[in-house]
Amino acid sequence: MKNLNIISAAFISVVMLATSAFAQDFQKGWDAYEAGDYATALQEFRPLAEQGDASAQNNLGFMYYKGQGVPQDNTEAVKLYRLAAEQGYAKAQYNLGVMYAKGRGVPQDHEEALKWYRLSAEQGYAIAQNNLGFMYYKGKGVPQDNVLAHMWFNLGAANGYENAAKGMDMVAKKITTQAIEQAQALARECMSSNYQKCG
Repeated sequence: MKNLNIISAAFISVVMLATSAFAQDFQKGWDAYEAGDYATALQEFRPLAEQGDASAQNNLGFMYYKGQGVPQDNTEAVKLYRLAAEQGYAKAQYNLGVMYAKGRGVPQDHEEALKWYRLSAEQGYAIAQNNLGFMYYKGKGVPQDNVLAHMWFNLGAANGYENAAKGMDMVAKKITTQAIEQAQALARECMSSNYQKCG
C-alpha cells in the first residue's frame, strides 16, 4: 500500500508539472499572438493543438482563418475549429458556426451553423447567443420567430455582449408588449436552467 501511495503521489506530481508546462506554453503563445509575433505563436500553439488542446486548436484555426503567420486557409481553419468544437469548446463551436453561416471552408449551411451556435450559446457564450438571435430574427436555419430572437438577444446582452442589446431593441419594435414579456420569461427560464430549457 505504501508503494502504491508513492506511485500515486509521483504520478500526480508528473501530471501537475506537465499541466503547468502546458499552461506556460499556451500563455507564451498567447502573449506572442497578442504582440503580433505570429511565428512564435504558431510555434507554441501547433504542438499543443496536435496534443489535443482545444484552446490551442481554436487559436490555430483562427490564425489560418485570418492568414496570420500561415497562408490563409478556411478549410484548415474549419478542421481545427471542428477538433476543438467536438471537445465542447464554446469559442470553437461559435467559430465553426460562423464558418457554416458564411460558407467559408464548408458549403453554406444555416442549419449546421445553428447547431454549433446553439451548443456554444448553451454554455453561456454571449456572441453565439447574439447570433442565434439573428438566426431566429431572419429565419435562417429555423422558422422565423421574433419571440425567440428577442430571448436570445436578451441572453447575449445579459452576458455582456453590447450589440445584443441593439438586436433586442430592433426586435422589440416589431412585437407586442405581451410578446416581449413572453421572451423575457423564456430568457429567465433559460438562464435559471443553466441553458437547458431555452424556448
